[in-house]
Amino acid sequence: MSSDLQDQDFTDELEHDEELWNPGHRACAGCGPALAMKYITEAAGENTIISQPTGCMEVVSTPYPESSWGTSYIHNIFENGASVASGIEAAYKAFDRRDPDHLDVQDSDDLNIIAVGGDGATADIGIRALSGMMERGHDVLYIMYDNEAYMNTGVQRSSQTPFGASTTTSPAGDESIGNDTNKKDMTSIAADHGVEYVATASISNPHDFKQKVEKALEIDGPKFLHVYSPCPVGWSYESSKTVELAELAVETGLFPVFEMEDGEITSVNKISDRKPVREWLEKQGRFKHLFDGEEPSEEAIEELQTWIDERAEDLGLDA
Repeated sequence: MSSDLQDQDFTDELEHDEELWNPGHRACAGCGPALAMKYITEAAGENTIISQPTGCMEVVSTPYPESSWGTSYIHNIFENGASVASGIEAAYKAFDRRDPDHLDVQDSDDLNIIAVGGDGATADIGIRALSGMMERGHDVLYIMYDNEAYMNTGVQRSSQTPFGASTTTSPAGDESIGNDTNKKDMTSIAADHGVEYVATASISNPHDFKQKVEKALEIDGPKFLHVYSPCPVGWSYESSKTVELAELAVETGLFPVFEMEDGEITSVNKISDRKPVREWLEKQGRFKHLFDGEEPSEEAIEELQTWIDERAEDLGLDA
């Protein structure tokens, strides 16, 4: 797999001396989102305020009176992670206009304000707050970690759940193939809001993800990153296979990795010999019903493959 991103000039220093996502949190073994939190803090550094709505990463990292966060951190309710981040940014701008000798407040130009939400808290419950944050132009980086369902509350489907997946609210059965919709296109939604920098990344490529976090934080105004983060419990696979499945999603084109600037695609991780999505599906228990040999299951796999192929063509994904 080749990438136009490799030709860009980024700083080599992507990590900070202090551990800012500390061990001892309660995430499951093989948790993809936990890796994403580690990479976010390594790229952003300690001069960061994290706004995080309810979700897996909030629950595992902040059981009172403990916290895994080495940055400033605010937990907020499911729907308003972007709103709280917007308020933080507005408050710091207000402080900057006051006498700097009177208030011991850091210049907001040097402060990273990041909202981090799961796919449910971002693409579903929190999309109104996110839309407002982007439309108003707040200087906030919003990162959606995508494990493709509401994992913390019982593996219910979200608008990021892939076609054919069996969840507790889209169960496979005689009358159902499982989830019957494809993933909502959050990058296009962000770009249509006029967001200057929009990108996707995967926890299977930490360097690429951290480069994008750093790049986003250098841009004034709203930024949006979508990071792919598998869940061994919700997807039903061996916990040691998280990175492998994240990479396979990229290699099949199910999760394309690219950047958009000012609404235009500027770089794409191109794929040589893109793999069939069947290779990714058959490694997960949530898709086991597709491989029982019955005709409707073959039709479902074909339907998902067609959706992937069409997106690959639109993005120029194939090398």
